[in-house]
Amino acid sequence: MDVLGVSFDRVDLAGATDVILRRLDSGQRTFVITANPEFVMLTRRDVEMSRIAREADLVIADGTGVVVGSRLLGDGLRRVPGRLLVDSLVPHLASRGQSVFLLGAAPGVAERAAAALRRRIPSLVIAGCYAGPAEGDPDAARRVRDAAPSALLVAYGMPKQERWIARHLESLPSVKLAIGVGGVFDQLAGVQRLPPHLIHRLGLEWLWRLLNEPARWRRQRVLPLFAALVIRRRLTGR
Repeated sequence: MDVLGVSFDRVDLAGATDVILRRLDSGQRTFVITANPEFVMLTRRDVEMSRIAREADLVIADGTGVVVGSRLLGDGLRRVPGRLLVDSLVPHLASRGQSVFLLGAAPGVAERAAAALRRRIPSLVIAGCYAGPAEGDPDAARRVRDAAPSALLVAYGMPKQERWIARHLESLPSVKLAIGVGGVFDQLAGVQRLPPHLIHRLGLEWLWRLLNEPARWRRQRVLPLFAALVIRRRLTGR
């Protein structure tokens, strides 16, 4: 499903999990992008990000705006929040004996997130945790390579996490699954409060995060333009 130039996969949470697991079982490497309207708008002005979106193996709609936009364009997508995708995948990774590396977030957050995952699933193998900066740190790729995880969760935030994965994945031979997970470590570690169930059901997590992180307004300034472009495409086909 094309949304303003980004091709999204038509999957719900169960479908995305199934696709990833089937690819893992067949030995295929999978780069997953969880994309919101800000990501879509960035690809329209950033050549590298546009290429990364095209080359990713799975692009899922992590954002109410993308879902609403797809419905206006005539083919509604299902929302697959990165937080829920991680929750869905981790038990399967543990049962397969596949290890996970947590990269990014503030110092100490990845370790707390890993501890939270272990409390949920004691059999989960954590290959390592490392904060490190998103750019200019060759130690990050070396640490991941030396730990040899099966799955890599990167929490540098969009678009730094997608750039990092695209630039380093080929040099990480053990990694068969790489996902940019944004603020998921913060949520797992309890640094960021999870939205109430009603907020999630209504698709208002973006508003919840804005209220809790007012600085996000800078990123969300593109939302009115995203909506305008979707409406123009609906009306004109362009």
